[in-house]
Parts: sequence; structure tokens; C-alpha cells
Amino acid sequence: MLVVSPILLLLVRVIVPCIQLFGMYVIANGHLAPGGAFAGGTIVASSIVLRALVRCEPVEEDMASLLESSSLGLYLGAGLVGLLAGQSFLTNRGVFPLGVPGTQLSGGLILVVALAIGVKVGSTMQSLYRELVLGTIHDEEDEPDGHTQ
Repeated sequence: MLVVSPILLLLVRVIVPCIQLFGMYVIANGHLAPGGAFAGGTIVASSIVLRALVRCEPVEEDMASLLESSSLGLYLGAGLVGLLAGQSFLTNRGVFPLGVPGTQLSGGLILVVALAIGVKVGSTMQSLYRELVLGTIHDEEDEPDGHTQ
């Protein structure tokens, strides 16, 4: 059995919430700077992977799957609001108030879309890590279907 250092566990308990808070900050400001949602989702996922690495356990599959599905639903739901308002899919015009440019609530629907993208990227990174650790990703040559190249 692998023994994990108590100092390392303490360090992870302290640093992981800080990393996650920073990742959520990047996601929340994703509509004010290009690429914020993708980078923020990756930051949050890296903190979860760090915790899993230190504790020597895989990421929970159910949570990652739930987050992936719900983020897609949030993205589509945000797009459908525009259609229900008689506008185009994922539109800001006439659906959400836009506010003052450069402020937190100035992007209208873009903040909701950035949140959905951040959650999707983060949960996908968690799933990818889980599959790599458990060794369930195989090459096409490894498949036992009888075909050889």
C-alpha cells in the first residue's frame, strides 16, 4: 500500500480550493477576455486531478459525466432562450440586458455560455484523466475484432 505524506495532503487541502477559486474567477471573466472559459475550466480540472494524484485515487466517473451533460444542457438552454424570444440561436439582442461595456454583467448571454463551456472543458479534462489512469483508452489495433492491418 502506498503511504502519502501528511505534509503533501495538507498542502493539497490548502492549495486546491485556491486553484479552484482562481479557475472560477477566470471562467466568470471569460466574456471580458478571449479564451477565459476554456482556460478556467482547465484550471479547475487541474486542481481536481492534482487532488486525485496526491490521494492516489481516480476521479469520480459519475460526477464528471453529470457535469458534462448538464453543461451541454445549459449551453443549449441558453441558445434556446433566444429562439423563444423570436431571435436567432445564442443571441444577445433583445433577450438579456447588456449593461455597461467592460463590467461583469455586460456580456448578457455570453456569461452563461462561458460558464457552460468552462464546466464542459473541466469535466472533459477530468474524464480524460480518469480514462488515462485506468487504462481504458486503447488503440484501434488493440480491439479484439479480428481485423489486422
